[in-house]
Amino acid sequence: MKSTNSISVSVNGQVHEREVESRLLLSDFLRHELGLTGTHVGCEHGVCGACTIQLDGEPVRSCLLFAVQTDGHSITTVEGLAEDRDHLHPIQQAFWEAHGLQCGYCTPGILMTMIPFLEQNPDPSEQEIRKALSGNLCRCTGYQHIVDAVSLAARKMKAINSGS
Repeated sequence: MKSTNSISVSVNGQVHEREVESRLLLSDFLRHELGLTGTHVGCEHGVCGACTIQLDGEPVRSCLLFAVQTDGHSITTVEGLAEDRDHLHPIQQAFWEAHGLQCGYCTPGILMTMIPFLEQNPDPSEQEIRKALSGNLCRCTGYQHIVDAVSLAARKMKAINSGS
């Protein structure tokens, strides 16, 4: 006998009401129930950071939460960053301009981790960026272009916030 619960959760600004199994992982809910496949699943142990989303504005590993734990909360996934294909979020634009990705598997988790970091630290040093990135594994890039992209994103976001 499966145990289910009703949940109501806002995902990328849209409220979703669903009946879900109590043991359904948030990553599986996002990918399989809502079709938001930008949330990638890597290690399934919370180590790699590929599944990072924002829960009430804070980065969390979606493979470590059950969907029922998000009832009444607000989630942002990588699909919720850009207005549309022609208007990317500044961090997405920076990753494109600075070649901050290769295969792209880790990128959504990195973006979802770095946005709150940059909101709290709008002018980070390279060392601070590297420390903030330490919970996100990338097997392709060697990280330098990612660090450059985050630094560029910081400048872009700072310019937007100052009205320049």
